[in-house]
Amino acid sequence: MKPINLTNKYVLAISGGVDSVTLLDLVIKGTLDKSNIIIAHVDHGIREDSYKDLDLVKDLAQKYDLAFYYKVLELGPNTSEVKARNYRYNFLNNVLAQTNAKSLITAHHQDDLIETILINLIRGTNRRGLTSLSSNQKIFRPLLNYSKQEIINYAKENKLQWREDSTNNNTDYLRNYLRLKVLNNLSKNNRQKIISINESQKNLNQKIDLILENIYNQNIKDNKLDRLWFSSFDFKIQKEILAYWLRRNGLLEFNAKQIERTVNSLKVATPGAIIEVSKGYNFDIQRKLLALQVLER
Repeated sequence: MKPINLTNKYVLAISGGVDSVTLLDLVIKGTLDKSNIIIAHVDHGIREDSYKDLDLVKDLAQKYDLAFYYKVLELGPNTSEVKARNYRYNFLNNVLAQTNAKSLITAHHQDDLIETILINLIRGTNRRGLTSLSSNQKIFRPLLNYSKQEIINYAKENKLQWREDSTNNNTDYLRNYLRLKVLNNLSKNNRQKIISINESQKNLNQKIDLILENIYNQNIKDNKLDRLWFSSFDFKIQKEILAYWLRRNGLLEFNAKQIERTVNSLKVATPGAIIEVSKGYNFDIQRKLLALQVLER
């Protein structure tokens, strides 16, 4: 595994597990200016012993003399993965804003990538669901090319200390079930096939997004779109146009049902109607136009 050289300020999400401890070690070894490294940790309060994770990460920050931000929550043992994730990323985004860091770095690896693809397939994904776990402007994921076993091997060889999360063995969580019951039994060939699907879909998504960008630039002016032109497309294309339009206006969190419901409403709504997509995002239905209203948030 190669050292990671940070030439700008980043916030590292460090949980204390083997993945994030390995990430930190690689960054420490590759980065000359340690002021570029900011550690952030969330104690969700889901496990009774989670304070020990915090102690470990705090010790690492002190050892390397790094800026350290943390938050202690009391979510309880029955907290869903989604709720815990939302609290975690809310805190991490706040740290990003406070420190003026370029972006967040997480320790997601190849096994996480495969798990996410499988989860999204089970839940009925769209084209983006096959590539949802990747690096972007907001989150840098430098370990995606490494398997979990490669990370564990590196940590052992370099005598790193980390904490094991006991909830990782709870198969009530879909991700844990897939990790323990499916991924552990996947052949190397099948793993590679899934990775290849991910790469192919990323290339395809880039081409589709380029087409959508051209459609957006040519047909949506002042956040208004011709109703007749929009209704002439197939339902699947309408959903793609709408989703791209919303993303261009800053709405990044929505699901397939919201998009489908909104498209259906836009097609049948009468002039004067207001269609709410999400909080702060409404469509004003005019006789010939669909007008997106982005309210102050």
